[in-house]
Amino acid sequence: MAVRDTSRSDGRTLVSFLTLRRVVGALGVLLPIVLVLGSNALDPQPGLQESISDYYGTAMRDVFVGVLFAIGWFLFSYRGYDVRDDLAGDLACLFAMGVALFPTTSADPAIRNVHFASAALLFLVLAYFSLYLFTKSRVGTPMTREKRLRNRVYRICGVLMLLCIALIAVYKWGFEDTALAHWKPVFWLESIALWAFGWSWFVKGETVLTDDGVDWVPLNRI
Repeated sequence: MAVRDTSRSDGRTLVSFLTLRRVVGALGVLLPIVLVLGSNALDPQPGLQESISDYYGTAMRDVFVGVLFAIGWFLFSYRGYDVRDDLAGDLACLFAMGVALFPTTSADPAIRNVHFASAALLFLVLAYFSLYLFTKSRVGTPMTREKRLRNRVYRICGVLMLLCIALIAVYKWGFEDTALAHWKPVFWLESIALWAFGWSWFVKGETVLTDDGVDWVPLNRI
């Protein structure tokens, strides 16, 4: 596996890596907010949808699909420490495409099932990023106080994503036809999962909790 030393580069690689991570984080955090505000602005009586995915059936369909494609492309472009990072990014891209291209509004139950499976697998991969990939350090590099704090944030975000997936499954299997449906729990749980995903990528993009004076060395795809 080839390692590129930033001391022999023009520094633009580091900037592009950090920018990519920040953009991914911003897309995750802003998606639920933009969908709700945009839908309310474009439709006099849209109401809060049952889930994030249900905005496919509103005036915000193109935004929903476009953001998923953008997140998928950024994740496919992601470069990490080794082949596992790259594989996780590729899988996340595939599942994001599945969410975008197989809508819940379809009359075909097979298409809806592909959507639900893609969404669950996407969040599982994103949780894997936070819980395992983001918490790694280069061999021989001392762990700083900031790195420990970042790892804590990553783990909290990863656990939140897994918890939201589990609660959505419990709701779908046992509480969907109860009074709880009035509160649109799937929408809020998906939003929390997206915010956790976005925040973990903000931190990974060195928006906060940065290591002053510590060089970051990007690694090429194998």
